[in-house]
Amino acid sequence: MQVPENRWHLDQKHCRYEPHILLVPAKTALQMKSSDATLHTIHMDGAATYNLPFPFPNQLISREMPTTGLVTLKCNGGHVWMNAELFVISHPYYAVTDDSGKFTLTELPPGDYQIVAWHEGWNRAGLESAVDVLTQRKIQRPLFTSPRTWEQTISVRTNQVTQANFVISER
Repeated sequence: MQVPENRWHLDQKHCRYEPHILLVPAKTALQMKSSDATLHTIHMDGAATYNLPFPFPNQLISREMPTTGLVTLKCNGGHVWMNAELFVISHPYYAVTDDSGKFTLTELPPGDYQIVAWHEGWNRAGLESAVDVLTQRKIQRPLFTSPRTWEQTISVRTNQVTQANFVISER
C-alpha cells in the first residue's frame, strides 16, 4: 500500500499536531516525534484507546495501529486546541485533499466505485470536562458536531481520468 509517508508521521510542533489528518496502513506503526521541548501526553480514542507520552524532542517513537477505523487524537496536557484525526486504513484507496480540496487516486482497477468524502465536524456542539494531566486541574474541551460524509458513485475505465466533485456543506 502506497500511503504518502508524511501522512503517517505525527509531529508535535508549537503545541499543534502536524499533519492534522493522518492515514496509517493497518498493522503499520504510527511514527511520532516532538519538534518542541514541551512534553505532552496524547490521548487516542477510537479504533484503539490509550494514552501515549510524546518522546523527548526529536526522538521518534512508534505505536502499531492494529485496528482499522478513525482515531481521534487529543492532548492530555491542557491544550484543548491540540487535536488531529487518524484513519487506520485497510486498503490503498484513500487520499487526503490538498489545500484547494483536490485529491488523486491512482492505479484504480477499472470498475464502479462508491467514493466517500469525509470531513470532521466544524460546528461547536458544547464542552466536555477533562483533566489536565500535567496540573491535575479540571479543564473544558470544546466538542464539535459529528463528522460528515458525502457519497458518489463513479465508473473508472481503462486509460481514462474520472472526476468526482463534492460540495461540502451542512446538507
